Amino acid sequence: MPILAWYGIPADEAKVERFQELKDAGFTLNFRGYSNADEVVKALDAAQKVGVKIIAACPELRNDTEATVKRFMKHPALAGYFLRDEPLSSDFPALGEWARKVQAVDDKHFCYLNLFPNGGKEHLDALGVQSYREYVSRFDREVPMQFLSFDHYPITYDGMKPEWYENLEEFSDESKKAGKDFWAFAMATKHWKYPHPTLATLRLQMFSDLAYGAQGLQYFTYWTPVNSEGFDYEFGPIGLDGRRTVAYDLVRQVNGEIKALSGVFAGAKVKWVRHTGKTIPRGTQRLTKLPEPVDVLETEGLGAVISLLENDGRTFLVIVNRDYQQPMRLIFSADPSVKRILKDGSIVSAGDYTPAMNVDPGDVAIYMW
Repeated sequence: MPILAWYGIPADEAKVERFQELKDAGFTLNFRGYSNADEVVKALDAAQKVGVKIIAACPELRNDTEATVKRFMKHPALAGYFLRDEPLSSDFPALGEWARKVQAVDDKHFCYLNLFPNGGKEHLDALGVQSYREYVSRFDREVPMQFLSFDHYPITYDGMKPEWYENLEEFSDESKKAGKDFWAFAMATKHWKYPHPTLATLRLQMFSDLAYGAQGLQYFTYWTPVNSEGFDYEFGPIGLDGRRTVAYDLVRQVNGEIKALSGVFAGAKVKWVRHTGKTIPRGTQRLTKLPEPVDVLETEGLGAVISLLENDGRTFLVIVNRDYQQPMRLIFSADPSVKRILKDGSIVSAGDYTPAMNVDPGDVAIYMW
């Protein structure tokens, strides 16, 4: 499972020990815009020594595409090429031309960018589309990318954005129509209207992304950006002074859990996603029918994301507590053949546990048959 550090290690810190630190936190990819191609090569060389890969970004990639791609393409630490962030629909033709120019030289490594999240009519007008689905589908038609990626940071000081799960519904569905994987985000750095992440908020974002079928995970940011335009960045996993913050340990813990559960999520295909609760998020569907081996599935509290995945001939039922503040009471019973996947990846009989249990805020319970 690719796990990307967005706004990763800066050029003046692109040393082996810094990439080891990044790897120790569970990251497999580093993305950071560098001032020139020489800085990219320096980062590639350091990353290679610890087994981390780089998404390359520098002015020469745009200004002298063919020569720059040829310079990077055979480096073992190269993962792909960054084009730009959050394009409007009017940007698609030029991005498509650029991506094709890169791929004409190197079709082994991916091109990468993130699409905007969803929003209201004013946001869609700014994007130049009538609907969010049009934005995603037009991008897929006009820009040849190996996978699709979008950013959405759902948890604010005012609570959870009502459009987040609708965004996951639409983006995952459009990706499926395109026959491509998708990547999604969690917010790891306090800024603007977004509070400092907690273990629960990181889990909720990542396990919800995975429940909807995400095949790549990303954190915004890894290194804390210098404050600009009133965003007031604070306490990213690596602080402005270059030292770790509490967020580093939280991200490392969540990434460790994801790695332990990679047999569930890496390569999984979503059969369906449903929701429980007195009210369910906008744009989602309520759970009305249980899959056959399950006799009882009830949640008390805010509600849950319920996802049915298929992976390597097995079926997985993923239950994510949508509440990042309170535990959820889950009542579950099923056929004796049903197994439970613990957070360390071990497999036990679901019947070994009492039917009623608490799921921590934002956390996940997983069953298999």
